[in-house]
Amino acid sequence: MTWSATMSVETWVERLGGPDGPERYRRYTLFTITFFAVAEAALWVFWGKTSDAGTAESALVVALGAAHVGVQALLSRAALRHYLGAGPRPVRLVALYIVATVAMAALGCALLATGRIGDPDLASYLIWLHMFYAGPPMLALPRGPGAVLVGAVPVAALGAAAASGLSGERLAITVGTTLLMVPFMAMAIRVSGWSVRLIEELARARETQARLAVAEERLRFGRDLHDVLGRNLAVVALKSELAVQLARRGREEAVGQMEEVQRIAQESQREIRAVVRGYRTADLHTELAGARSVLEAAGIDCRIENGPAARLPAQTQAALGWVVREGTTNVLRHAQGASRCEVTVRVTVSDAVLLVMENDGAGTAPVPGTGSGLPGLRERLAEVDGTLDAEPGPDGTFRLTARIPWKAADE
Repeated sequence: MTWSATMSVETWVERLGGPDGPERYRRYTLFTITFFAVAEAALWVFWGKTSDAGTAESALVVALGAAHVGVQALLSRAALRHYLGAGPRPVRLVALYIVATVAMAALGCALLATGRIGDPDLASYLIWLHMFYAGPPMLALPRGPGAVLVGAVPVAALGAAAASGLSGERLAITVGTTLLMVPFMAMAIRVSGWSVRLIEELARARETQARLAVAEERLRFGRDLHDVLGRNLAVVALKSELAVQLARRGREEAVGQMEEVQRIAQESQREIRAVVRGYRTADLHTELAGARSVLEAAGIDCRIENGPAARLPAQTQAALGWVVREGTTNVLRHAQGASRCEVTVRVTVSDAVLLVMENDGAGTAPVPGTGSGLPGLRERLAEVDGTLDAEPGPDGTFRLTARIPWKAADE
């Protein structure tokens, strides 16, 4: 076969199957099951031409075989739809299919009993009938009842054949082939339906996974924007207010404050671009220095103790940097009349990296567990097996405590 002919065949296969995906596999499986009906029809025509039966008997077998084939094709489609959860159980078609099969078996046994066909003709007749009968009921019915029904009809037909005169080697061949082919065909059809259902479930799972990935990315993006803009906007508001007051007094320092606002706005633009690219990380040293500068500009005394900070891994520093950034934002936004803020980074005796951020003026501090900043911090710390505690003190203080295991910090 030439390359162009191969491409032509592939094109027609794609046209018959439709767009790539589970729907195409379902169509291919349906074509395969339908092909069994076509093959059975061809075998009944072949049997009518090669058997010892007369013209009338052959025509009767072919006519009844055509009816059996038609019911099989209808039942196969309905059974597959039901197995995939797209249609009701085809009980009436199953009953009609059993009646047609029993009628076919009874006709063959009657032809043997009346001497119109020989043992070889009935042997092939029953083998083909049982083989093609076995598949559709296994899709249409539950596994247990389907197996019983698939086995009961051939057993009854073989008993009737033995009573009609089929014996010896031909009976042994018919029984042995039936015992081999009936379970094989039943399992093949059942597995075909199961594979279609599995592929469709995998496709749905992949769609769900894609939607979850999009949702997770949206949450990450929103969290990063909150963390990036929260403190900067608070600083902009603070310095703008200060610049207004200085300008009303006619002092030249207002220009410097507005230049600082401009610098922070430009820095925010760069950070937002970095967030969009997904490359931004928080640096602990930078965040501690920024926290001191911002808080002192707001008139809050800031004391920082960061002894082991330089020895921490980059991932741990980044996580703690976000804690410092969010904590600073909360002090500026929620701590009314705050006068001091202390930030301590140390290693505890239980081998954990501990960052504690404490400030006063927490009368209107956010309740732990509310808002979007603290939950976002907990998500970040969870990536390094860390925890976050936020609790107001009885003396109007508010303490933010981040803890990361030292082993996790070393990884």
